[in-house]
Amino acid sequence: MSNAATTRGGAVRPTRSPLWIVERGILALLTVVVFAGFAIHSPVMATNANIANILVQTSYLAIFAAAQALVIMTRGFDLSLGSAVSTVSILCALTMTTLAAQGAGVSAVLAGLVVALAAGGAIGGLNGFFVAWGGINPFIVTLGSMNILLTLSTTISGGFPVAPLPEAFRALAYAEPAGIPLSVLCAALALVGLQIALSRTVFGRAVLLIGSNARATIMGGMAYRFHLVSAYVVCSALVGLGAFLMTARTGSGEPNLGGNLTLETIAAAVLGGIRLRGGQGDMLAPLLGAVFVTVLSNGMNLAGIDGYLQGVFLGLVIIAALSLDRLRSKASA
Repeated sequence: MSNAATTRGGAVRPTRSPLWIVERGILALLTVVVFAGFAIHSPVMATNANIANILVQTSYLAIFAAAQALVIMTRGFDLSLGSAVSTVSILCALTMTTLAAQGAGVSAVLAGLVVALAAGGAIGGLNGFFVAWGGINPFIVTLGSMNILLTLSTTISGGFPVAPLPEAFRALAYAEPAGIPLSVLCAALALVGLQIALSRTVFGRAVLLIGSNARATIMGGMAYRFHLVSAYVVCSALVGLGAFLMTARTGSGEPNLGGNLTLETIAAAVLGGIRLRGGQGDMLAPLLGAVFVTVLSNGMNLAGIDGYLQGVFLGLVIIAALSLDRLRSKASA
């Protein structure tokens, strides 16, 4: 059962059940409670500098969570997301260092951005091809590409960071157009753009229908395979953008930049309200989920909680998110 309705103009208009409102309200309240709890333990949590840091960190995770959410809406997964971040980071960094060594400046940065978007899109295209035309389970496809990309990023970098990067590129991490951090601006544009696409375009309608009832999508005359592949391409292109921005923040191409991002994005998307069974969703979900996961992670860092224990907490959050999704499915059945 989907919570999306189609208007006369063909656009998808998500319905808002009371349960939907309650879920979002509870998550927002829980985020405030977690923030307040850590602030009591570590007063630095509530300082302006740390709040600004949380905002920037959230912007990166929101981009990746939105990408993951788009694929989940088609009743899929992208387990390769974290490895794709690392691979894209290495590729765009190698491009920029090579061109910078030849005297290129801003053009090297632009070339790095093009490579990041192209590499991300290519990864998504391959994942989508095997899912749509090969008929292979998305879990299996992206699990395989995750391992391939992990090996690729480690091999081409030799397991070491790629540096030095052009000064113009590293400056992007601190750029604030109109007083807004660049990563926050990019995240806002990406989320708004995706929301418009989901609610106002044929592509958005197809994404929701594919997740809700793939057979109905085919019988309805939509280009099922094309739109399914497009969802994976858009997902990975966003991953490319996020990897580009994160590389600027770290100051080097990192073979392990993706870290736990795959799990974090799934947790953020599902906690925010994206159903694993697909067929519905909006961009408010990954945003709310990203804020919660970032606040939790930031608070644990300031509280001095061991990194291994943080992994345990993240695992518990993911289990809670999956359990919540199961309860949602039963409630709407």
